[in-house]
Amino acid sequence: MIMMFAVVLTGVVAGGTTAHADGRPLLYFNHAYGVLDRETADAIEDSAYLREFADFQVRTTTGADGQTWTGRYLMGRETYVELFGVGDLAGPDGTLGAAGLGVSAERAGDLARAVDRLPSFGVAEPVLFQQTRDFGDGVPVPWFDAVFTDTRYDAFGAWGMEYRPEYFADPRGDTEPASGPGDVGRERYLSDAYAGHLMRDVTSVRLGVTAADLADTVPLLRAGGFSVRTLPGGGVVADDGMTRVRLDPVPREDAGLRHIGFALDRSVAERHVERIGNSALVVGPGAGASWTFTGGAE
Repeated sequence: MIMMFAVVLTGVVAGGTTAHADGRPLLYFNHAYGVLDRETADAIEDSAYLREFADFQVRTTTGADGQTWTGRYLMGRETYVELFGVGDLAGPDGTLGAAGLGVSAERAGDLARAVDRLPSFGVAEPVLFQQTRDFGDGVPVPWFDAVFTDTRYDAFGAWGMEYRPEYFADPRGDTEPASGPGDVGRERYLSDAYAGHLMRDVTSVRLGVTAADLADTVPLLRAGGFSVRTLPGGGVVADDGMTRVRLDPVPREDAGLRHIGFALDRSVAERHVERIGNSALVVGPGAGASWTFTGGAE
């Protein structure tokens, strides 16, 4: 999902006022996206190695108000990444260094609980909306409910989200049956196609963001129950127990996706380095991989 969709206000979300009593977050890392230089984006799209490494897809999605976007996706068991090239998205969202982060509920009602917590973290008027998806017949299907802390951003935005029962009920979504009452989780949403590849899940992401975008993001992470630690220099590390998100404050011209860490579905004996445009994906040895993006002039 990207941030260029139209905002559809849905009113006040009802829910509880606290995170889970056992300390589990209300929201978890779902996916991150980044806009890369054209050379790197094209190399990713054409990479034969990525098609072996991950459940790799290039697909076009139609969202609210008929807006469309074409992304390059690496899909895991519960998490994924979405990559674009400069100009793939309209307006500022398609400029080098633009990026976003989605954090989602595993249980029905947990987004509402997170929204209820936002005022205590300084967000007096959360912006609520509903995203839809059109599978090609012109009839939008409710996809997920979501919340922004603000609709204004320099180059990076984060949103909380909860998948809708209508989407799970539509067979075209290719989702899995619920594991129990209230299951709206990431594993149910994503297919098991990851199992035929090395990549299992995203374990870390690191992005450069402006100070203003960082300030708008931290309240959502705290309200969602992430463990948030402030670093020297003003950056933050937020952890949901499986995926660590690092956000470093930088000038707008230095903003963007910098690094992705992966857990593999099996251990590999030897280290492999795959250079893809202005990036390097290092796989193994062991059950992890690391993808570093160095950027590129446009």
